[in-house]
Amino acid sequence: MNLQQKRAAAYQAALAIVDGAKAEGRDLTPSEVSRLEAHTEEVRIHDAEIARIGKSSALINSLGQLGSSESTPSTFGAKSLGEHFVKAAGSRLATAKSTEGRFSIAAPEFKAASDVHTVGSVTAPATTTVDTNVVTGFRRFLQVADLLAQGQLSGNAISYFVEGAREGNFTTVAEGAKKPQLHYADPTAVTESLKKIAGFIKESDEMVEDLDFLASAINQRLLYDLALFEEDQLLSGSGSGTNLLGLLNRSGIQTMGATTDSKTGNADQIFKAMTAIRTVAALRADGVVINPLDYQAFRLTKDGNGQYYGGGFFAGQYGNGTLQEDPPLWSVRTVVTPAIAQGTVLVGAFQQAATLYRKGGVRVEATNSNEADFTENKITIRAEERVALAVRRPAGLVKVTLGTAN
Repeated sequence: MNLQQKRAAAYQAALAIVDGAKAEGRDLTPSEVSRLEAHTEEVRIHDAEIARIGKSSALINSLGQLGSSESTPSTFGAKSLGEHFVKAAGSRLATAKSTEGRFSIAAPEFKAASDVHTVGSVTAPATTTVDTNVVTGFRRFLQVADLLAQGQLSGNAISYFVEGAREGNFTTVAEGAKKPQLHYADPTAVTESLKKIAGFIKESDEMVEDLDFLASAINQRLLYDLALFEEDQLLSGSGSGTNLLGLLNRSGIQTMGATTDSKTGNADQIFKAMTAIRTVAALRADGVVINPLDYQAFRLTKDGNGQYYGGGFFAGQYGNGTLQEDPPLWSVRTVVTPAIAQGTVLVGAFQQAATLYRKGGVRVEATNSNEADFTENKITIRAEERVALAVRRPAGLVKVTLGTAN
């Protein structure tokens, strides 16, 4: 694993310890505190190393810029832009033309000695400074991928076998009597191919010159939207064409219909879904995925005395304990996200039932040779990843349809 992957693994390990304690409504044990400190320190170490490497790269790049400065002998004394470009890039241009198909070559900015167009003291205050920090819009908190087991692929697909149904059973027999036959249906072979998720953005040359802005554009916009699309695919992908087959559309997952038995009927259905996972799949539920509006209905449900089941504005149930943010339903980790439609809840033993496979990491590339980028002073930045979703125990997932009683 590279440094970014190692850091991500350490961070996820630390997060799992905290989430586990929160889900069980308890404080960290001494052992968990020790492991959490170790993972946190590991993240800090990786951050320091990543920063060091970034600083080294920046120094190397700045050295290259110094080497091609207009003050070097190759461009010194140029009287025109054409002469400046030829002196600065002529040899590289000749080499590239004879050895490369497509290429991009740039010369340092040119300013002739006779150029008197400078910003004076009178006009300087009137110039505009552009804040390149983009005010971001709505950002959804991404959590679904963290519920699943994680794996890496070296090939282009993953194959596995899903156990078939059993016919017949053991029973007691009299001595010498015929014994019952058991038959197991042939396991079903399933192959999950890697699916590519990709997209690109365009930025102007001027914006890309600001490395801090470039990093934020990649992290906060491009990679966020990639992860957002990935989350939607993991839950609801149709499986047609190049789409992933999402968890909710998998054959073999259990379903549980709506109930209007009482105002707490929906909560009963979710608990019954957890029981179904234990009895049918012999697994233990470790996650609930629910829409914010459905979760709100649970949080605002009151008993006959007007008390909130999940705690009031300032304290826990009946004034006991402290109010917890997004308390889990039935003490199982609860992911509140608009990624799942209102009226549907997915209960699952996610870690054991499904695995999200990735081939490598997210690949980011940039070019100014795409379409009309070169003539329009733009740079195309592309991000892509290849993922596959394997669901070996579909019965470990239950799709619950909520009623309208709440």
